[in-house]
Amino acid sequence: MRRMPPLSRRRLLGALAATGAAALLRPPGASAQPAPVLTRPIPSTGEALPAVGLGRIERPPRLFSADKVWISSGARGPDQIEASRRSWGVPRFDLLQVHNLLSWEEHLRTLFAMKAAGALRYVGITTSEGRRHGEVERIMRAQPLDFVQVTYNILDRQVEDRILPLAKDRGIAVIVNRPFREGELIRKIERHPLPGWAAEIGCASWAQLVLKFIVSHPAVTCAIPATTRVDHVRENMAAANGLMPDQAMRARMIAHVEKL
Repeated sequence: MRRMPPLSRRRLLGALAATGAAALLRPPGASAQPAPVLTRPIPSTGEALPAVGLGRIERPPRLFSADKVWISSGARGPDQIEASRRSWGVPRFDLLQVHNLLSWEEHLRTLFAMKAAGALRYVGITTSEGRRHGEVERIMRAQPLDFVQVTYNILDRQVEDRILPLAKDRGIAVIVNRPFREGELIRKIERHPLPGWAAEIGCASWAQLVLKFIVSHPAVTCAIPATTRVDHVRENMAAANGLMPDQAMRARMIAHVEKL
């Protein structure tokens, strides 16, 4: 499995509080108050998290620090976590997730022990690209998870059937990875003009339309598009402003994109 670098661009979840995120969205020279950014509560605590997270950028003052443990040896998990913590320069992580369920039983024991000792705030698991959903569901039912991370976008909607409803029922926060299929989805659909009705929900780009589709699902807490570009950060964060699509609009969005 590909190892992730210490400061992977996928690891900053919702890094800004509402004021910081809004500052990124303010046009140069603007003096008016920016629109409030959509946040979602983490079900296990009620803590607010921006609905659209950020990729790799300069570290903001109020960072929600999230990382993964991905080493195959459960016994070596604590050493990997400590190395990551030193690299981040934080006293403790807010969230640690078992990456792609690798050695998940041993790693979850470590993470739950850290949480009980006050060395960690939230515990989660991840999967991507539709893999191992049955096992994810079993773990969600059996373990007191705070977060689950899965792939979900306007074309990859398998988690709507069981994972998202279960997360809502169990009070588990949902992080959405690969919202753009690592750019493949956007490159495919941006060859076509944005439909005129996208303006009804404040979308000025395909990226915003895709993100609004994701975060408008009631079970989704945060989507994490990966980016290293400030202009993309502003574009993505704008999806957390304004009107969200209702069920009728979501169906319209799906039908339109599926035809492209």
